[in-house]
Formats: sequence, structure tokens, C-alpha cells
Amino acid sequence: QVQLVESGGDLVQPGGSLELACVGSGFTFSDYRMRWYRQAPGKERVWVGTVSTFHNTAIADSVKGRFTISRDNAKNTVYLHMANLKIEDTAMYYCHTDAGALGEFWGQGTQVTVSS
Repeated sequence: QVQLVESGGDLVQPGGSLELACVGSGFTFSDYRMRWYRQAPGKERVWVGTVSTFHNTAIADSVKGRFTISRDNAKNTVYLHMANLKIEDTAMYYCHTDAGALGEFWGQGTQVTVSS
């Protein structure tokens, strides 16, 4: 079955960096665009970034210049590279794909906490 498993979340100080990873299985990873979302406590889940099958990327304005998204199809993995982290980046980060006829899938999330 389709699975998305995130990792890399941690407690980090403001100004720090983290790299999140999401490994996909149960589908042809390279055939589908991958996305990252985040959800802060008490707020709605919001889109962070997308990487297409051709490795084209789009990033939300709120994190542009600090976050980048990439994928490694050989490893069935999508990454979210986060730099210059701010307290407002604290959230649960989720991996997502819309795998066509297979349906829409979310990972279980990985927690990022930015605090001094």
C-alpha cells in the first residue's frame, strides 16, 4: 500500500537549519509531484512547497529564500531544506502526494520546533 514516512523534525534554535525527508513506497514515486505542508498549533494546514516530476519547484512566499524543496527519485525521497528558521516555523510538517488513480496520501508528520 502507499506510504509516506517523514523524518528529520527536531528542536532547533532560531536561525538554525534542518532537513526533512519523506520516503514514499507502494507507488511509482518518480511519476508524481510531491508536496510539503505544515500545520501550526491551532491553525489550518498550509502548503509549503511542491516539486514536480521534472524537479521544478515552487515555494510559499512565507518561506521563500529560506526553504527549498528537492527530490531524489533513486531513493524515493523528497526533501525540505530549511534554513534561518524562525519561531513561526514551528509546526508539524507533512508530506503529500496525489497519486492519480491510487488516491491522495499524507504522511504521519514530523514535528519542527523552533525555540531558544
